[in-house]
Amino acid sequence: MNISTYTLFKKERKKLGKVAPYAPYGWQILNNTLPIEWFAYSQFMQEHTSELANSINELNHHIGSLMAWEAVMPHLKEKELNRTIINHVSPIATLSLLMPYAIRSRFIYSVAHLSHQANMLKINNWVDDLPIDTEIYFKQADEYGREWSAYSKLKKSMEKIANKQYSTATHDFRHSFNHRYSPRIELGLTGLVTRIVTSEGAVSYGFGETEPLKLKNIIPVLQEQHHHCINSYEKYQILVNEQSEAINQHITRSSSGHSR
Repeated sequence: MNISTYTLFKKERKKLGKVAPYAPYGWQILNNTLPIEWFAYSQFMQEHTSELANSINELNHHIGSLMAWEAVMPHLKEKELNRTIINHVSPIATLSLLMPYAIRSRFIYSVAHLSHQANMLKINNWVDDLPIDTEIYFKQADEYGREWSAYSKLKKSMEKIANKQYSTATHDFRHSFNHRYSPRIELGLTGLVTRIVTSEGAVSYGFGETEPLKLKNIIPVLQEQHHHCINSYEKYQILVNEQSEAINQHITRSSSGHSR
């Protein structure tokens, strides 16, 4: 990419400014002075809240970059355009398309861990029975989060991230990228041959092509996904603060000589 192309990109990116809200930091209300039994919750909370915000804000940053490149590309000649797509547009678009599923999974992971620890306040004879990290799915977030009133609204919001509509709009990009050959970005065809097996077991082969994903189509989809991520993060804050307030109150009562 030549200097003039990058100058155009920087100009367009600056013109766009803040393209969407950023997930906030430093909002946690958990007491800094904690008994040892709450150390795991405290450490999980500090890492998860900042890493989730980082992930959501990274997606926001990438969307802004894609919007700027979309504005630049019509001004480039074919050779420079192809170079720019291959070296800059495609890598950012690929990562952006993969991120909603990763963010959703991180929400699930965090909710399961935090709720499991906070349930020491809710469940008599609490047992540390959370599955290993590689076996934490939405089912576990439901199981451990249901003890908290804020969870139901968070769940509904998380279900909108990387959902079936997103998969359809992106031609199942995430799954095909990881397991087959995903659609290209802006240039190139994939899916030239498809093996088809009917419910009766009959096999046939289809010949065709999958068109590349265009920025004009995927940017609005990514913007919608970012909106769902921000909305989920807001509801995640409510859940974490509900748990933190309960822990703070429990510590206060315990230090005053009262049991829960």
